[in-house]
Amino acid sequence: MKKLIAMCALVTPLMASMAFAQTASAPAAPAKEAKEAKEAKEAKAPTAQQEKMKACNTQAADKKGDERKAFMKECLSAKSAVPKTQQEKMAACSKEGKGKKGDEYKAYMKECLSKSA
Repeated sequence: MKKLIAMCALVTPLMASMAFAQTASAPAAPAKEAKEAKEAKEAKAPTAQQEKMKACNTQAADKKGDERKAFMKECLSAKSAVPKTQQEKMAACSKEGKGKKGDEYKAYMKECLSKSA
């Protein structure tokens, strides 16, 4: 009986540590998924705002201090003259082509959309 109690006393902590080791390795899966999600997010194309920031930053390369801050503020807040989305391009070309009819309108729209691409 003493041997049975001694064996139980020695085996119980061993079993508990194995069970703990299994649960400790489980949280690694969400961490891996989070890392993959972060990598996928970084792989996406930059947004329009990011592109604008990059362009303004390139233009402000020679400026420093308050002059740079003022330039960046103005550059980033300025509306772009070039339409960004396909719908905006269509709307701009359609307004310019107002008054044209039929084939003339189609030809104008084709030319206008290909220029702004």
